[in-house]
Amino acid sequence: MTTFDKRQEGFEKKFAHDEELRFKAMARRNKLLGLWAAEMLGKSGPDADAYAKEVVLADFEESGDGDVLRKVVADLSAKNVTEAEVRAKMTELLAVAVEQIKNT
Repeated sequence: MTTFDKRQEGFEKKFAHDEELRFKAMARRNKLLGLWAAEMLGKSGPDADAYAKEVVLADFEESGDGDVLRKVVADLSAKNVTEAEVRAKMTELLAVAVEQIKNT
């Protein structure tokens, strides 16, 4: 194996690792967002966990954050929570999720 091949293999492994961490962080962020929204909806315990799981599963409907954002905004519309507030919470919770993933 040449040095070039070794470098290429190293880059491919790093890319795969980074993508796995990104996926884990986004899933964790969505779970945290679901728990936050569940609390605002007055859910707790198993109901809050079930709602958080719904939010995580909503992310598989299409690529990007739009599907999660639409679900949470729609569910919190009766609580007068704006799209901007949900987006800000998503950004905040992504940082939290990344930190949690790094510490595991």
